Amino acid sequence: MANGTKAHELDDLNDVDLEAKLREAKEELFNLRFQAATGQLESHGRLRSVKKDIARIYTVVRERELGIRTAPGTDNEDGAA
Repeated sequence: MANGTKAHELDDLNDVDLEAKLREAKEELFNLRFQAATGQLESHGRLRSVKKDIARIYTVVRERELGIRTAPGTDNEDGAA
């Protein structure tokens, strides 16, 4: 997630990979916040982009729960719009 993740890129991930990506992004956010608190953060824009990545992941997960998006490998295309 070096340059920010796009929602269509997240569509290609299954639920396990999506959860791993979320965990990774949360860990990076923690580290960036720690750097900001100690005055070591050089790129404040990265903090913002990681937050947006986390929000995108949560959005994809929720849309899959609601049936708006389908996980890769599922044949449930009739409800997708």
